Amino acid sequence: MHFVSILSVGLLVQSAGQSAVQPPGVDAESALREGTVAQQRGDMKTAIEDFRKALLLRPDMVEAHANLGAALAAVGQVDEAIEEDSRALDTNPHDEAVRRNLAKAYYQKGDLNNARVQLEALHAAHPTDLQTAILLAYSYNKLGREADAVALLAPLEPGHEDDLDFEYVYAYALIASGQQDVGLPKMEKLAEAKNSAEAWLVAGSARFYRKEMQLAQADLDAALKINPKLPGAYTLDGQARYGHGDTDGAVRAFQAALRDDPRDFMATLYLGTIRLEQRNLDEAQPLLELALQLRPNWPFARLQMAKLNDLRDRLPEAERILEDLERTDPEWLDPHIALAAIYYKLKRPADGDREREIVRRIETEQQQKETKRH
Repeated sequence: MHFVSILSVGLLVQSAGQSAVQPPGVDAESALREGTVAQQRGDMKTAIEDFRKALLLRPDMVEAHANLGAALAAVGQVDEAIEEDSRALDTNPHDEAVRRNLAKAYYQKGDLNNARVQLEALHAAHPTDLQTAILLAYSYNKLGREADAVALLAPLEPGHEDDLDFEYVYAYALIASGQQDVGLPKMEKLAEAKNSAEAWLVAGSARFYRKEMQLAQADLDAALKINPKLPGAYTLDGQARYGHGDTDGAVRAFQAALRDDPRDFMATLYLGTIRLEQRNLDEAQPLLELALQLRPNWPFARLQMAKLNDLRDRLPEAERILEDLERTDPEWLDPHIALAAIYYKLKRPADGDREREIVRRIETEQQQKETKRH
């Protein structure tokens, strides 16, 4: 989801006193120099070979370890890059260029805790360095420490409001840490400026979970206009449309999601639910059966299957599912409502009356909680 240039690895660690006109030779310095030239022109294969030649001749050559680490990271050999960068840093712990390369290699590998340790050291030394702060904030976000990312970035924002890389990671952290009123406008502004499907998806997801369904749909439609293949966007768009009553639009969105992934659980479940509500049982049944194959214990899927069994006059099967749902979550209203109807159909009015009384109690308690909230 990241579109930031700072994630590219391959920083070149240069020797302060290196001469570009030294004659070629087979000594370690010549191998290092030739490798550096190859690295500068993007020929990483040759650079790696030359740096390794230098290290065969002089295993303690710190600059060769550092440059070899950068070249290895550039070609995706991240574990080897980490090993070389670590050796260089052990010898010279104050080399910030190597530490930055090591942090990026850890990040590239997905070892976020080690990336964080290196980035925190760099940030402590240079607290106003924006690129280090951005990458450290990304690490915090991925580690679930979004509040730390906000605390890190908030003092740095003045004067950098137009830096889209900065605003993306900051807006994401604000949204994920609960400061959505601040983060959402930032993310939507950035999404429009960057024409970023990923940023529109983040904003749309946040709007959806705030139950702002029409605003969520608008953001998700913007994401899909940019990238119709964006994973998960059609499914969320369908849920937002369903949430504000656009059933036909929801069906089209879920069908699009299932064309991309026929085993998309949420698209399958919601489309099955809509078909059930439309009393199209022949289409609803295979969809709900597939949803339960994908996630056998998902409560909402089981509830829909109980409703289908009711409409198919398979009352004992419906009763069994609903009673189990009640035992699992006694305060969930929907199973009680459905089970009351089943009991009346089974000529068990006392049980039906009991369920209706439970429904009245739960509804009263929910209304009281809502009144207190407002």
